[in-house]
Amino acid sequence: MSWAIYHSKSEELASQAQVTLRKGDRERARDLYRLSAEAEERTLEALDPSKTRTLGITVVSVTSLWFKAEALQQAERVACRWIASGLLPAFATAQLQELLQTIWYERDFRQAGIEFVPGQVTIALAGGEVSLGAAPLGLVHRKANEVCNFFYRIIEMTLHRPFRRRGSPGTDILEPFRPWLLQAPPGSYRFAMRLQQPVQLSLFPEESPAIEEITQQFMHIVRTATQESREDLEHTIPDPDYRSGFIEMSRNLAPTGKTFTRLELTSTIDPDTSVVLFPESRKILNTMLRRERENLDVETQEEQIVGVLRGLHLDADWLEITSNDGIPIRIRETGDVIDDVVGSMVNQRVIARVAVHRRTGQRLYRDIQLEE
Repeated sequence: MSWAIYHSKSEELASQAQVTLRKGDRERARDLYRLSAEAEERTLEALDPSKTRTLGITVVSVTSLWFKAEALQQAERVACRWIASGLLPAFATAQLQELLQTIWYERDFRQAGIEFVPGQVTIALAGGEVSLGAAPLGLVHRKANEVCNFFYRIIEMTLHRPFRRRGSPGTDILEPFRPWLLQAPPGSYRFAMRLQQPVQLSLFPEESPAIEEITQQFMHIVRTATQESREDLEHTIPDPDYRSGFIEMSRNLAPTGKTFTRLELTSTIDPDTSVVLFPESRKILNTMLRRERENLDVETQEEQIVGVLRGLHLDADWLEITSNDGIPIRIRETGDVIDDVVGSMVNQRVIARVAVHRRTGQRLYRDIQLEE
């Protein structure tokens, strides 16, 4: 048989495995992934080695499928063999190194009796003040928190919780779903995140399969938001509050171009597909956010305030920014502000978009982001 036939068979089996996993039958999904990995290995054997790009993509696919089948030894065997061959393009070698790191972590965690929600997200920062293997601590801490808060929001949406505007997630989410920060392979400044799986996932029986797809949902939401397709985003996130919140959180992940200029998200669920955010991505997401929060009130006009966020009292519906002239400016009607977005901005320079009431002069909240 030709490599195309084997590859087609592998794709079909992997698709079946994904559907089966969504139904909650993890054991059957694991078997299907194993069959898919075996078919993809036959694809590899039938492939012309001179087609280096196709070879690299296929080797990464085989390794990833063995990993999804929870066959760590086979995944490690394929990755090590082909890295040592010297036949792969650079992108494939980098992806295999990342997969190997994940495999080794997985083995250690299994021995310790720790399980994770499937998938690992790697966050790579580059440009500006970021150099090879080094980045400002505040920046790394902030981006790790932003990704972690994103995960919690997806869990809440999956569990059909009302959109939370104040406070932290409930203890029924914070305690069982613990985030872990992992070291990632070298390359600019990179770190990886995983979410620990509850010991008793059976506490969420109906939503358990969906909860196991948090990593995949995270990548899909950020990718869809940055593609500026409102129709696709509405299909992915029907609830307008969650949709607006996820656009804002995606926007805050993107660089402004000052501290750093590039953020790349990759996942072991789909190592061939990444999401890359640039300063231009922030502009796209700002446009998306404006559409979601469109307000045509003729009694107001828009204004931008730049300064330091000095105080906030969200329960009393206000926040206060000290402008560049040292003047404290109070902004009211902060109903759209969410705690896990604005909390890290206190005592930082921010850009706020407000609507100024033509008669009263009151400034009404529309949006806020770090100036960096």
